[in-house]
Amino acid sequence: MNLGLAIIVITALGGVSNWLNWRYLNYRIVHWLYYLGAFVHETSHAILCLATGARITEYNIFSSEPHVTHMRSKLPLLGEALISLAPIAGGLVFLFLINRYALAGYFTLPPFIGWNTLIPGALTLLKEINFLQWQSWVMLLLFLNLGAMLGPSFTDLKNIWPAFIFFLFITVSDTHITGILFLAITLILINIALQLIFMAGRSFFGIVKT
Repeated sequence: MNLGLAIIVITALGGVSNWLNWRYLNYRIVHWLYYLGAFVHETSHAILCLATGARITEYNIFSSEPHVTHMRSKLPLLGEALISLAPIAGGLVFLFLINRYALAGYFTLPPFIGWNTLIPGALTLLKEINFLQWQSWVMLLLFLNLGAMLGPSFTDLKNIWPAFIFFLFITVSDTHITGILFLAITLILINIALQLIFMAGRSFFGIVKT
């Protein structure tokens, strides 16, 4: 897997997810869930700031544009890249902890080893949803804002463009890393699919925004 391409796909899908979220699912509960995703996203940035020696000057979640402002990392170039890409790992770790400890391992993740496993893997995860069990509802609520949680913003990529250009020439063969990247892509695809379903349901039933 090309590392740069994977990051572009995750970032673009995250952007589409957030656009759908704010443009077509303008509900109070969705916005509160968005801030949960933003909390995980920005906290991931903050943790990597601390880990790489970048002093945090502002940490703001509840604004129109949640963000973390920080000084330069003590690790030239690599530190900035780790800080900018932290939400991919941070979001997945958060979901793993929720599934492992709050839901007692309710969901079982299928293996993701290539682009051809994305759709089958997504369908496998969706088949595990049981609307009669509360664990499924918890995960559905989290899935609604995976774009905000997992996807690096375009600003994040802008901040690391020298390193990002380098990423375009890196091919990752390690199955653990590729599995993580494919999982992030798959989860955001599920997020977009769920939002489209909710949008269609709202149109069909004539639900009014609040």
